[in-house]
Amino acid sequence: MVASTTIPPERRVWCNRTLNLRAIKAVGYDMDYTLVHYRTGEWERAAFERALGPLERRGWPVRGLTFDPTSVIQGLAFDLELGNLVKATRFGYVIRAHHGTRPLSFDEQRAAYSSTFVDLSDPRWEFMNTLFSLSEANLFAQLVDLLDAGQLPETLGYHDLHRILRGALDEAHNLSELKPLIMADPDRFVELDPDLPLTLLDQKMAGKRLLLITNSDWEYTRSMMSYAFDRSLPGPMNWRELFDLIIVEARKPGFFSGRQASYLVTDEKQGLLRPHRGALEPGRVYVGGDAQLVESSLGLSGAEILYLGDHLFGDVHVSKEMLRWRTGLVLREIESEILAMEKARDADAQLRELMIRKTELDSRLAHLRLARQRAQHKYGPNPETKPEELEASIRSLTEESLELDAIISPLAKASGVMGNLTWGPLMRGGNDKSLFARQVERYADIYTSRVSNLLAQTPFAYLRAARGSLPHDD
Repeated sequence: MVASTTIPPERRVWCNRTLNLRAIKAVGYDMDYTLVHYRTGEWERAAFERALGPLERRGWPVRGLTFDPTSVIQGLAFDLELGNLVKATRFGYVIRAHHGTRPLSFDEQRAAYSSTFVDLSDPRWEFMNTLFSLSEANLFAQLVDLLDAGQLPETLGYHDLHRILRGALDEAHNLSELKPLIMADPDRFVELDPDLPLTLLDQKMAGKRLLLITNSDWEYTRSMMSYAFDRSLPGPMNWRELFDLIIVEARKPGFFSGRQASYLVTDEKQGLLRPHRGALEPGRVYVGGDAQLVESSLGLSGAEILYLGDHLFGDVHVSKEMLRWRTGLVLREIESEILAMEKARDADAQLRELMIRKTELDSRLAHLRLARQRAQHKYGPNPETKPEELEASIRSLTEESLELDAIISPLAKASGVMGNLTWGPLMRGGNDKSLFARQVERYADIYTSRVSNLLAQTPFAYLRAARGSLPHDD
């Protein structure tokens, strides 16, 4: 048995809303970046490079563009009106922005966003919901540079630019040789997790019905799941035996939000289909269908189903909003961020202590300045301190404040770039939560860096949300 106190911080399951796993009757999983984790640099670089082909055929000079996985992070937003990438707080305030690949200065950012909030319901904004967005953001930033330099042979707005590059990426994902390339060399693209098969086997043996619901096609799904699971399952068991239902080409988020036609895969080697009506049969493979059909086939309500995926909107937001399924978000990139936080724990403690001193100092200065103002304008209570003593105290505390700022500044800067040198932590926006963190908090009951983190929790765990903090709690 693994005691919860021995779980490394980066491998914990974080709980926004209390979740009793004993009450969960079915656990559904996405595949890409959930059950099968890709080496992000390899996958997204391959997608980026193959998207250049359709753009080059348009006459765009993209041959020299390169993919840099460190230049962007999940949770940024595309500003399709101004051609910017931005990071916002949970309230939509922009705290960092790039125009193309160029960081905006403080004055430029203030001029662009002082009265503008990132509202994800506005088509002006496109949110980076998943790691698949990294290649998209890389390409967008560099194409903005080309457009601004007058090097694209078309008259375009930034909306049009994004639409065209999104089409090129969709072609790279769906129509090119990208998936055959991955199936031919999975060692290059897939990062195996030996604890994952046992995690799902524990759930199945505990009586949970396991579901695989993926947008990938059957041939690709079969290849990737066999590669990731079969070697670590007992005896002759294969990955198919883990799952009660397998649904491919699910067309999420539409899978969760409406009714869709369902097809049974009648010949799994050739992928032959026939229309299906009625309940889904255990152990079979289906193309399409919808979440309501899954519920009726299993005889379960939304609160009895837990669904885990990596896509904040397509997996977590819609399933929670439309069906009230219990939800889990898989965020592999949070592991490195938490490890960095652990290493910086002493520096963060020092920064907190210094900020307490800074707050006290600012308060004393504010009261001294008020006393000076009252003395100068002769109103309010008579000051107990002489004017010259007030001025001396103000000068002394101001000097102390500047000295404290010099100590705080490098510590605050280091904290601000934790996780990514350009954009900072995924879940933080300055001293506030990031807009991404707010979406996670709102729609994901739990979040964790990988599905196998549930192994230490067991299928019988009672996951309790931490007591929420409020500004007046301190």
